[in-house]
Amino acid sequence: MKCPYCSFDDSKVIDSRPVEENNSIRRRRECLECHQRFTTYEIIDVFQPVIIKKDGTKELFDKNKLLSGLLKACEKRPVSAEAIADEVESEIHNSLKREITSNAIGELAMEKLKDKDDVAYVRFASVHREFKDIDSFMRELTKLKDKKDR
Repeated sequence: MKCPYCSFDDSKVIDSRPVEENNSIRRRRECLECHQRFTTYEIIDVFQPVIIKKDGTKELFDKNKLLSGLLKACEKRPVSAEAIADEVESEIHNSLKREITSNAIGELAMEKLKDKDDVAYVRFASVHREFKDIDSFMRELTKLKDKKDR
């Protein structure tokens, strides 16, 4: 960190503390050359991954869209749609991928739901995988049942 007084390019941190609901850090520094003290603020730089939709268009990731679908799937079920959305969002950010397909996000959400509640999983899958008829719905139920029986 460059000193604002003498432009020396090194300083030591004397004090650090979180500010603004832990979204930034206030640091009190001292220049190693002129010994002047100054304050810096660091903010967290969170990137938003770009979602590639089924039609090829791109848009920034919006957790609220994911949450909306999860709320419908988890309605009257003992599953927290918010917790699932948080887990999915966390995995997306931790992957550090700049772009991800909407299909991959849907599959990730389905994996989380499958571990928590079968009914919510099937509800979400029916929309995400666009079941067109009862046969496609039954195939998914059969796969789920076979995995549970093992």
